[in-house]
Amino acid sequence: MHFSSVIVSPILLLQFCIRTLCNLWSSVFLNVRRPSDDSTILPDGKAEQTATVPTSVNYHFTRKCNYKCGFCFHTAKTSFVLPLEEAKRGLELLKDAGMEKINFSGGEPFLHEKGDFLGKLVQFCKQDLQLPSVSIVSNGSMIQERWFQKYGDYLDILAISCDSFNEDTNQLIGRAQGKKSHIENLYKIRGWCARYKVAFKINTVVNTFNVDEDMQENINKLDPVRWKVFQCLLIDGENAGEEALREAERFVIRDLQFQDFLERHSSVTCLVPESNEKMRNSYLILDEYMRFLDCREGRKDPSKSILDVGVREAILFSGFDEKMFLRRGGKYVWSKADMKLEW
Repeated sequence: MHFSSVIVSPILLLQFCIRTLCNLWSSVFLNVRRPSDDSTILPDGKAEQTATVPTSVNYHFTRKCNYKCGFCFHTAKTSFVLPLEEAKRGLELLKDAGMEKINFSGGEPFLHEKGDFLGKLVQFCKQDLQLPSVSIVSNGSMIQERWFQKYGDYLDILAISCDSFNEDTNQLIGRAQGKKSHIENLYKIRGWCARYKVAFKINTVVNTFNVDEDMQENINKLDPVRWKVFQCLLIDGENAGEEALREAERFVIRDLQFQDFLERHSSVTCLVPESNEKMRNSYLILDEYMRFLDCREGRKDPSKSILDVGVREAILFSGFDEKMFLRRGGKYVWSKADMKLEW
């Protein structure tokens, strides 16, 4: 090309520059407005990135309970329980979305159909879905040895809630049914877990009635794989507020009191602490309708049911903080096959 041809074609050069700028602007505009193939459009028109994988899910399939713990933040606001096949369908949807661990809770999960409904779900998750970890949180009052005989092989972890090793304190908290000894039952279940090769765990809620207690001796005797220690938490509409079934304000402790409790038990190697900050948004919680519950505003705002819209859409409204989930140790060795326990 001759030098003179460039000189005599400034209009062509200008047109080329304009087209280049237009194409560049169009590309930027489309990238801002158009979500990727893995994105979801929210109701307000914003693009949300790929939904969180539901690695660990807590399914509160019933709200009914035979205890009356004053600080309970998942209360008996309904008596609804999904039909067994619908619950299984939802669990299969969660497995297909990436679930590795399911935890069944309540209410009291052994209350419905005397634990048989729960047992069938546990068996389905381990045998049919081949989940690495299946666990239960229970108050322990309804568990019978025959349940372990039938379903124990399919259960990785059983967590029993125990807030005090003083029976009078348990009565004050509401962690009791009549005159039955919660502590004696705890030790009995510990023995069954060892006999039927189920990893044993203890959950404790630190509150005004047990904050000064020293539990080291009993925890060491029971030797759980994990001792989960929670700070009493207020949830509007559950244990606080005008429409709540519980009034937990009198159970609430200060952060410093919680830290003092933790320091007193610092020699207990299996202790896993969870302050209000760590706990509030770091759990994927499904209610009795299989809706994810968002606790970011201090209450439980439900998504649509995964049975209606699928896991991918529902989980966008869960309020789940995955970083906090990992920070609090939410991912751990949770399959009993990997724990190398001496039964």
